[in-house]
Amino acid sequence: MHYAQSFADLPDRDKITSMSGLEFMQGILSGDIPHPPISRLLNYQLDRVEKGKVAFRGTPEFDHYNPTGTVHGGWYGTILDSCMACAVMTCVPKGSVYTTLEYKVNLTRAIPQGATVLATGTIDHAGRSTGVATGQITDAETGKLYATGSTTCIIMAVT
Repeated sequence: MHYAQSFADLPDRDKITSMSGLEFMQGILSGDIPHPPISRLLNYQLDRVEKGKVAFRGTPEFDHYNPTGTVHGGWYGTILDSCMACAVMTCVPKGSVYTTLEYKVNLTRAIPQGATVLATGTIDHAGRSTGVATGQITDAETGKLYATGSTTCIIMAVT
């Protein structure tokens, strides 16, 4: 997997807006565009991309645990923000960009030590200026639900 190692490795605005959001996400999945540094830091990677749906696969590591021995809520929030916002990204047209305006996370149970999860984001609405998506973190083997989330993103045409 090729991760961005410096800001110079990250795609610039011209590259991002030269393709649709779906093409951009497919480029990350194929390795033509470097994977974002956050995914290396938090040990998750892009697993699937289709229009309106994105999944990340990850396993929380010791560094992602809080003092009580459970996965920190920030890990749940980050992987959910990634999958939900990237689901919106797959619907962003060429010449536009997006960013998260707000997101909400509901933790339903603790992720067991060593468990690999799938975080799947699904688009609910993509318009000219907003995108709305929902997400779930489930056990990659059993499908057990660990968390849900929702997001609203702003979509902006670049002039």
